[in-house]
Amino acid sequence: MATTVLLTGFEPFDGQQTNPSIEAVGGAAEALARTGIETAAVELPCVFGEAARRLLAEINNHRPGLIICVGQAAGRAKIGLERVAVNIDDAPIADNAGARPIDLPIVDGGPAAYFSTLPLKACLAGLTTGQIPAEVSQSAGTYVCNHVFYALMHELAGEQGPALPGGDAVRGGFVHIPASPEQAAGRSIPAMEVTTAAAGIEVIARRALGTVEDLPVPAGAVH
Repeated sequence: MATTVLLTGFEPFDGQQTNPSIEAVGGAAEALARTGIETAAVELPCVFGEAARRLLAEINNHRPGLIICVGQAAGRAKIGLERVAVNIDDAPIADNAGARPIDLPIVDGGPAAYFSTLPLKACLAGLTTGQIPAEVSQSAGTYVCNHVFYALMHELAGEQGPALPGGDAVRGGFVHIPASPEQAAGRSIPAMEVTTAAAGIEVIARRALGTVEDLPVPAGAVH
């Protein structure tokens, strides 16, 4: 049975007019679909609680075998393959509904953290081979991106059944991409073309679909 891929991005937030995450997942979804991989691209609201509820509804609707959530991280220069989601909302700015939770658990009584189940090192190798700047990131922050990442992994922790090569359970994780050149104009922050980010997400999806066991190579951080 073919595996459906679910890609999510976010609506614009913090006064921005665009969000490259939803544009990039749209481009990646089109590229994957052209080669016969059933793919859905969904925009999530940048709102605590509602973003997680929308994600879980889309998972129930599509029943995907692979889920990659994508967000924007202005200030980063590379695609960030997020390793860990933490059980806390601590918002430095308000979300699009005006909420600003501080030191609140995402899931009451839930584990302190979950690890991504994407083959991060294999994905990193694929991005590096394609000359797309990328790194394994050790923190997805404590804003809506981490909120969605944690909600995703909490949901998948209860999923059962084979979906990917080797009989692996449903895989999921989170990826951050840099600001677009339009967003970076006049600001001293790095940028990445949306087409490059889309190509990177496509590489990540293909590596995740085709990798049974991740590569045993270092991609940690000293600090």
